[in-house]
Amino acid sequence: MNIKTFKHIFGYLKNKYIITILAFIVWMLFFDPKDVGLMIDRNSKLKNLKISEQHLLSEIKETKKELLLLKTDAASIEKYARERFYMKKDNEELFIYKN
Repeated sequence: MNIKTFKHIFGYLKNKYIITILAFIVWMLFFDPKDVGLMIDRNSKLKNLKISEQHLLSEIKETKKELLLLKTDAASIEKYARERFYMKKDNEELFIYKN
């Protein structure tokens, strides 16, 4: 770059409106409490929370189906008790295999 180019750029920087606009941009990017980095971080957290919300809503739906099945079917209650609490009948032996 030659001296003529520097003089041309320096001429624009003498303008008070350009200085004000540049100061505003720098302020908004780095010094403001709600700067651009914070906004990007909050948007990514919001996306993660929305994904988590969808996952939890699907789990709630599955749990409600399981609860309805447990309230209406005796065989499902027995199956649930055997799987979750390792309950057994009097004449049975229970073997648990851990992988």
